[in-house]
Amino acid sequence: MFNSAYFEHVFLAREMGVPLVEGSDLFVEDDRVWMRTTAGKAPVHAIYRRIDDAFLDPQVFNPESLLGVPGIFGAYAKGNVGLANAVGTGCSDDKAVYAYMPRIIRYYLSEDPILDNVDTHICREREGLAYTLANLENLVVKPVGESGGYGIVIGPRASREEIEDIRAKLLADPANFISQPMIDLSVCPTLIDGMIEPRHVDLRPFVVTGQSSWVLPGGLTRVALRRGSLIVNSSQGGGSKDTWVLEA
Repeated sequence: MFNSAYFEHVFLAREMGVPLVEGSDLFVEDDRVWMRTTAGKAPVHAIYRRIDDAFLDPQVFNPESLLGVPGIFGAYAKGNVGLANAVGTGCSDDKAVYAYMPRIIRYYLSEDPILDNVDTHICREREGLAYTLANLENLVVKPVGESGGYGIVIGPRASREEIEDIRAKLLADPANFISQPMIDLSVCPTLIDGMIEPRHVDLRPFVVTGQSSWVLPGGLTRVALRRGSLIVNSSQGGGSKDTWVLEA
């Protein structure tokens, strides 16, 4: 309940009609996952996971974790429970992978991407690092393995100390960073302390893909609640707004 996205967890659970549980609500017996209920144990067949890999199973990963479920990885490995997101899928959230996607599309599909990526400089590559170091005041520098808005330096809004600090980090470990131009996000009227003020927003659309792809009407509008901030992540003080699609 102390997670910054707890409201979203509760909302999704209620809308989908599924239990919202913590690690202590689950246990493993004979390589199967069970949920503790007032009526006794109930079998669990699939889990929508919202904790990091390292905390999932103290018997396999971080032995000091009190968030996960001892033995759950063994049950997963034997096919007795489904995990979404599956262990290891965090690599797809690596920002360097994002930067390589146009190349991957061209290599495997012999096609150009339909939608262009934001222009991205890969600092593990000599040209990308040189360009980034020469233009730090104009770029947004992001660590490739972080999420939730952590570690981002927005050059046009950074102090001289922040610029020099990220320069040192780039020189020490260039493979850990990418850089992009600053995207000037739209603003939306937002209720702040009883007043209507502009706050930056972005839209995260959702696509369901099976034999075909379907773009859901609407999506998740994320809002940076701090004045002037461009970081909309809930872990950085951001919030969310209802997204309405009106028929023309």
